[in-house]
Amino acid sequence: MAVILLVVALWYGGLFFQSFFLHRYAAHQVFTMSKTMERITFVLTWIFQGSSYLSAYGYGIMHRMHHAFTDTEKDPHSPKFDDNMFAMMWKTKTIYQDINLDRIAVEPRFTKNVPQWKAFDKFASSRFSRLLWITLYVLFFAFFVTAWWQWILLPVTLMMAPIHGVIINWFGHIYGYVNYQMKNTSKNLFRFDFLMMGEGYHNNHHKYANRANFGVKWYEIDITYLIIRLLNAVGIIQLKRA
Repeated sequence: MAVILLVVALWYGGLFFQSFFLHRYAAHQVFTMSKTMERITFVLTWIFQGSSYLSAYGYGIMHRMHHAFTDTEKDPHSPKFDDNMFAMMWKTKTIYQDINLDRIAVEPRFTKNVPQWKAFDKFASSRFSRLLWITLYVLFFAFFVTAWWQWILLPVTLMMAPIHGVIINWFGHIYGYVNYQMKNTSKNLFRFDFLMMGEGYHNNHHKYANRANFGVKWYEIDITYLIIRLLNAVGIIQLKRA
């Protein structure tokens, strides 16, 4: 039971900070927060994403590029131009690293106001940090595993952020339904997004990229947005007017 609880906590905790911080804050800036709160959120993202930590700077820029070039050859991740999900994941990783290491020129429109904490990102993305988290996960599994099949969940734990990414960027452009006919293949994966906390409403998001609530229909409940509303109500963040 402890292993299951850990995986569920890391799945939804890591997913929340990817959606809340990397996606809606860093890439789309649908709300604001203080510099202190921003730094705290950097650290919380590292804690919950662990060995698969993603930089807000690299993610934010790459996601803006995805919206600008959706389903074209310039798209950092598109099933339309990759043979399989693993090829897409490798291409995405390469572009993400190139952005973070300044190996490619990025248009100013993609970098404007994207949060960056270079010193922390260098540590959180380091081999030492990733190996530390991997070691902690393996030790936890070794101590708490009660059945052989629970070891199957270890790779999921190690690769949580890329798995979240491929669910949306691969499957979210192949399977599902559409509310809006777009010049791209974006789709909504679920009518109630219990799995991806609102990120699965991908077609809606491509239609209204800067909308804080990814749900449109009454049944499309965006769990991350509900938490955002709560954080706004208590003054931790400030939602921008739509």
